[in-house]
Formats: sequence, structure tokens, C-alpha cells
Amino acid sequence: MIKLFRVDHRLLHGQVAVSWYGALGANCILIANDQVPKDAIRKASIKMAKPSGSKLVMQSIERSIESLNSGITDKYNLMIIVESITDAYRLISGMKHKPAVLNLGGTKETEETRILAPAVNTNDDDEKKLADLIAQGVKIEVQQVSTSKIKEIKPNDLHLG
Repeated sequence: MIKLFRVDHRLLHGQVAVSWYGALGANCILIANDQVPKDAIRKASIKMAKPSGSKLVMQSIERSIESLNSGITDKYNLMIIVESITDAYRLISGMKHKPAVLNLGGTKETEETRILAPAVNTNDDDEKKLADLIAQGVKIEVQQVSTSKIKEIKPNDLHLG
């Protein structure tokens, strides 16, 4: 069961490990990212942030889709963390069963982005993908930690031009 599907450019770090993991009763964290499984330094730093007693899996987006669709993850209370809205969109698009909610925790600021919400920076492509997910029935929420107020992103919040 997916307890949290989160976009966070930092992937797994203290805020996620402490606030979200405990509050959700999760027992497995899936880091779905194409670069991390090939990067020993990033893998090591993510492993250091892993809550004790938790299962941590780091695999590519395609491998994550296969795992989620196969049912092998069904036995876990799962937190899925991706690095970007594009990664979330790719993963959700490949899933047989879409998550009810996509949590936006933090995205990188660049010259092409604008602030959608605190710590959430998006560009035109990101916002088109979010609009498509909303149209598919996925609720988009911004919530930094489990105890903070939820801000739901609606289509009229997006700059679709």
C-alpha cells in the first residue's frame, strides 16, 4: 500500500526520514530515480538517512514501474520518493494503479522555474504534467512535513498557457 508518493529533489533526508516515515507507519522506502542506482556516493548518503528498521530500495523509474505493477510491493507500507515532477509523471504514467495523492515536497529552483508554493518551483512542462495528473484523478498536494498544513494544487493554480 502506498502511504506517500513524494517529489523531493533531495530524495531521502532528515525531514522525510523523521517526520514522514514515522507518521505514516511506513516500513519500506522506494527511491525511484535513474541516476541514484548508478551513483555510489548518492546511494551511500541516502542509506545514511534511512530510518532504522526500514527497508530501502533504490531503483530506476522503469524497474520501479515493474516492481509496483508486479504486486511485489503490495506487502509493504510504502513511501515512494522521486526527484522531480517529470520522474513522478513517468512513474505514475506506467503504474496500473495510480496513487490517490502526489505530495510535492521540494523542487529545485532554476532560471526557468517560478514558485508554485513554498519550496516548490515549477516550469511550464512541470505544470502541464501536474494538470494531466489532476485530470487523471491524482490529487496534488504541497506539504513539507506531516504536521504542516496541506495546500492542494488545483488546475487554476497552474500557469497553463
